[in-house]
Amino acid sequence: MKSMFPDYINLVGTVMDLRLIRQNVVAGNLANLENPNYKARRIYFEKKLQAALGLDDRGRLTKTNPRHLPASFDPSKFTPDFTKELEIRVIKGEDSVDLDKEMVIQAKNVLNYKVLALILQNSFNGMSDLINSAGGE
Repeated sequence: MKSMFPDYINLVGTVMDLRLIRQNVVAGNLANLENPNYKARRIYFEKKLQAALGLDDRGRLTKTNPRHLPASFDPSKFTPDFTKELEIRVIKGEDSVDLDKEMVIQAKNVLNYKVLALILQNSFNGMSDLINSAGGE
């Protein structure tokens, strides 16, 4: 059955969910800023997402034949990687969570999330306009 929503809606929703998880991971890092035994956590999903979409490292489609169409996105084909940074602490008592680094990651993540929300908003506004214009006749 054909959906009334564009194909990219599921993709945008999945990436927004992953951005929310990243925001929660950064918040956990910031909450443990004063904990000397805490190691900063990260979530990485961009490379696996590009692979699931059939994109190369530069974001271009990878095709083995010029007549091939890109495959549709299946969110079940990839999972994000959670890692803990295992850096050896040189200065005793220095925390492994870098406040500046966490704030930069958080700011970049918020901007990316807002862009995705704008994409969805514009899509739904377009559908709403279409429905309203069709209903007015």
